[in-house]
Amino acid sequence: MAGVRYARILYTKTHWILLAFALLLPLLDLVIPREYQFTDLMRPIFIFAVLGLGLNIVTGYTGLLNLGVAAFMAIGAYSYAILTCDIYPFQIGFWPALALTLVIGACAGAVLGLPTLRLRGDYLAIVTLGFGEMVQDSLKNLESITKGIQGINPLPNPVLFSYTFRPDQHLPWYYLFLGILCVMVLLNRNLEHSRIGRAWIAIREDELAATCAGVNPMAAKLLAFAMGASLCSLSGALWACYLGSSGEPGNYDFQISTIALCIVIVGGMGNVSGVLLGAFVMIGFNSIVLVKVSSFLTQKGMISSGNVLSNPNNWKYMIFGFALILTMRFRPEGLLPSRRVKAELHLMHRESMARAKKAAAK
Repeated sequence: MAGVRYARILYTKTHWILLAFALLLPLLDLVIPREYQFTDLMRPIFIFAVLGLGLNIVTGYTGLLNLGVAAFMAIGAYSYAILTCDIYPFQIGFWPALALTLVIGACAGAVLGLPTLRLRGDYLAIVTLGFGEMVQDSLKNLESITKGIQGINPLPNPVLFSYTFRPDQHLPWYYLFLGILCVMVLLNRNLEHSRIGRAWIAIREDELAATCAGVNPMAAKLLAFAMGASLCSLSGALWACYLGSSGEPGNYDFQISTIALCIVIVGGMGNVSGVLLGAFVMIGFNSIVLVKVSSFLTQKGMISSGNVLSNPNNWKYMIFGFALILTMRFRPEGLLPSRRVKAELHLMHRESMARAKKAAAK
């Protein structure tokens, strides 16, 4: 019980620390050069944090390996673009479009979940991977609706209480995306501690034991697929809003799913704070560190156009894979383990110390 109590306190403190850090981060823009403005660079991190939270419901809580989150992100991006772009006969505004995107994503997750509920492990991963490829090819071929490889653009700017978010003003966008992320974090925390969340965790630990305890695994898995897909679709809508375009279907390939999986595993599976930290580490490295290093090397003339190996951006997926290997080898529970894992580690440490004392006494 002491271990669980300690883990709960640390879990709460971590959330408050992350929130305070995010709220105060824009103050750095007052003292650093303009080209390093964090209010603009942090927006992709918030978007992929929402994507990671969606995958965390399916993989972190329920233990189902989903490699098709890029498909739900694409569905969300194109749904939002169709609902807001003026080239279509209906435009419903930013907030109603986000709400409908959540519903569309949940329906898409249910469509994928229904025929795959009895699959596990590698079989489920292959099916979700194939679903991602099917969605990507469908978006390319439905040119009359999705505009093919051109994407849907331009998209209108969001409006909140008669205030229009303009692209050149980064601070309002920063707090808009941060506010949406905070709502999703609150939703995930409530789900984790609810009856539904306990059912998901029970299925992850032992599906047979969960069934014997009265949990309906089929209904719980279907709900996990639907809710995870809805959050992934929301991240796609935010990404389209950030770009001002749906982007081409090729942007939502398997690499997006790989990055989302790295965020969840490196940060800590089943832990909301771990997902946030994983998004900051992985996407921050991709969107901030690599971009600035490449810009610096280009200014110094150290990057050759004929040598692809000289550009650090071409090494990023190898670095992601290397980080994933190191995490699974030396810290498989992630940088911030879940509360249950923290308690188990604390109990294991106490037991090992007790055994060491008994061995020393003998």
